[in-house]
Amino acid sequence: MNAAEVLRFALRGLAANKMRSALTMLGILIGVAAVILLVAVGEGSSQQIQQNIQRLGANSLTVTPSTSGGRGAARAAGRPRL
Repeated sequence: MNAAEVLRFALRGLAANKMRSALTMLGILIGVAAVILLVAVGEGSSQQIQQNIQRLGANSLTVTPSTSGGRGAARAAGRPRL
């Protein structure tokens, strides 16, 4: 079987199942578009985060409040409170 026969066989198969072929092509198109979109969004987000970090500079310090659920170092060490 040479290349021309394979091509002829494939085209006959596509012509015989037009709806299935169209839906398959549509599915492939949607899948490729989704992958391209996700890669583009990921790259854009990465660049935006890098720009935000660079804009902060090396001389900034951010302090945020937080609770650990404990009652301090003295209590954790087992020392009595006064």
